Amino acid sequence: MARVNALLLALIVACALGVVTSQDKARMRFGDLEGEQDKAKKLDEEWTQLQLEQSTWATNQRVDAIASRQLGMRAPDPDTTVIIGEDGKAVGSRS
Repeated sequence: MARVNALLLALIVACALGVVTSQDKARMRFGDLEGEQDKAKKLDEEWTQLQLEQSTWATNQRVDAIASRQLGMRAPDPDTTVIIGEDGKAVGSRS
């Protein structure tokens, strides 16, 4: 009977150690998960900022300002603008 009791005690201790080990691993994995979720949230916020920045940099007014200031471009004169049809012939001029 003493052998059975010793065997059961060893089995209980082994099971208890297994439970403790698995709980510890679960806690560690949960901590890792929270860390990765924080990183994902920061990346999402950065992505939103970058989209906002891109839309700001690509506004028509900004592009027009850079084109005229840095590249010396200007809008065409409406009196000299000629509209070309699909056949390649001038349809008329815009006034």
